[in-house]
Amino acid sequence: MTEPASLESPLSTVNVSATPDDTRPDFAVWAPRPARVRLWTRPVGGSAADPRVIDMVRAEDGWWEPDLPAGGELDYGYLLDDDPTPRPDPRTLRQPYGVHGVSRTYDPGAYDWADEAWTGRQLAGSVIYELHVGTFTPEGTLDAAIGRLDHLVDVGVDVVELMPVAAFNGPRGWGYDGVHWYCVHEPYGGPQAYQRFVDACHARGLAVMQDVVYNHWGPSGNYLPLFAPYLDEATDTPWGSPVNLDGPESDEVRRYVIDNARTWLRDFHVDGLRIDAVHALSDPGQALDILEELASEVDALSAFLGRPLALVAESDQNNPRLFVPREAGGYGLSGQWADDFHHAVVANLTGEVAGYYADFADPDALAYVLAHGFLHDGTFSTFRGRRHGRPLPPQTPGWRLVVCADNHDQIGNRAAGDRLRSRLDERGLALAAVLTLTSPFTPMIFMGEEWGASTPWAFFTSHPEEDLARAVTEGRRAEFARMDWDHGQIPDPQVPQTFEASVLDWSEPGRGPYAEQLELVRNLLLLRRSWPDLGDPRLERTQAYVAPQDEHLVVMERGERIIVAVNLGERTVDTGLAGELLLGTGEVSQGPDGVRLGSRSAVVLQRS
Repeated sequence: MTEPASLESPLSTVNVSATPDDTRPDFAVWAPRPARVRLWTRPVGGSAADPRVIDMVRAEDGWWEPDLPAGGELDYGYLLDDDPTPRPDPRTLRQPYGVHGVSRTYDPGAYDWADEAWTGRQLAGSVIYELHVGTFTPEGTLDAAIGRLDHLVDVGVDVVELMPVAAFNGPRGWGYDGVHWYCVHEPYGGPQAYQRFVDACHARGLAVMQDVVYNHWGPSGNYLPLFAPYLDEATDTPWGSPVNLDGPESDEVRRYVIDNARTWLRDFHVDGLRIDAVHALSDPGQALDILEELASEVDALSAFLGRPLALVAESDQNNPRLFVPREAGGYGLSGQWADDFHHAVVANLTGEVAGYYADFADPDALAYVLAHGFLHDGTFSTFRGRRHGRPLPPQTPGWRLVVCADNHDQIGNRAAGDRLRSRLDERGLALAAVLTLTSPFTPMIFMGEEWGASTPWAFFTSHPEEDLARAVTEGRRAEFARMDWDHGQIPDPQVPQTFEASVLDWSEPGRGPYAEQLELVRNLLLLRRSWPDLGDPRLERTQAYVAPQDEHLVVMERGERIIVAVNLGERTVDTGLAGELLLGTGEVSQGPDGVRLGSRSAVVLQRS
């Protein structure tokens, strides 16, 4: 009889960093580039005289392992060749000294989870709430955010989507320039605060989706190229060299991406990932696209964990292949952000027609998007100067498209970071909420949108390097050239006041028009949960059209029982629609010939 293998590890038994599939010992590091690697360690709280240097042994696959044990809680890094400066772990889970400092051991398995009964929440039927940790509360921490979770439950949210939390240089930023993908930004509270946040969400029935950036690393603090060919250095993008997903030695880089996803989903109990800018994940030399490989791995992990795990792509390509099941030839992601919905809503409510809004400022475009998901499904795009997109396959459920009237990109990438409130009155904000929250898609709310927050959400940074800060500002001005936005309105992203002005004002939800908008959103989400037709994602059961009696009256029929009518115009309209009034905004009256809608008003009816 064969004896079972020993469970004793020759090194520390603590999982101090994200070693792949737990098959390698602690402190192992992939570093095929240097000829010599040594492990630098120091007890936490130790002095400059305390460091210990341990030789590492290289395997044929380019992984290095320590020659001697190094247990306990430690600060650590790697000495590469003759460089006397220890470099942080490429898979570090904690960076208490910032992105340029050494790493610290952290065992995610040591956290005492209280979510044993949590079975997850599927994307279908959910409402997402996008938030940025640093500006969601005045404190700007994960622990402070926990104190606002009951508000989200009260509103009717199902999924909390966190903007990127991966460690980046400086205290303030959007998070899309992270350089330590496995590591929670220390000013937010670090990895244990993240686990507390997820635990607190699950205790309230809220799922957590994490926004991740796999298409590039930030410009400050990325030491990965010293270890291995993580970058495709022969190619350039607006963000610098892209990730090496199909060049020499790219197998380990792809594993780095997939292991990162597994770390969030398994070790930090996250329920889904929003994947930033998937068009920039380029691997034409591979027969297996990285997104398909990632979806396959995540589906396997979901089967093992016994709870649904979602992958949502950010893409403006209008390409359903992203979420078509793999057995039907697609990549098998759960869904994608659908920008056409946002553009149609904003263009019709604000009258904005510059740049990418040009094709959407027509009620017929809005009606088409409400029924079909994409406006550009093989049609000509004026902004691009070419045909764009392809139709959704038959029977595609609407929940695969995540839609919104505002999000971090659409607000923060405007010159002044202005929300819809700066361009719409109370009636306009109400129409945006009605269109978004009664649609057959997965609705998403950006933090503060539920009460029509007045605070801007500008682009802010805290780059210590002056040349980098200047380059970012100039790059933003170039981006705005095609949108006819006033460059003079652009606040300096490096000034702390730009960040501070973007912090939510939590006194607003309890007063005046903010409270009224919040109550409307609550009621809309209550209707969505109460009426099956409103939650039905089958697009074949949604009809949307511009009513023949008025070119500004958009009607959406949801299933057999629900009718949503929105008057986008300034004059009163006799809709000719009859039924039980479930919800109304603006001026709504009922007469013998049906419902009458005043200027910029909307109604949700149960069909007679």
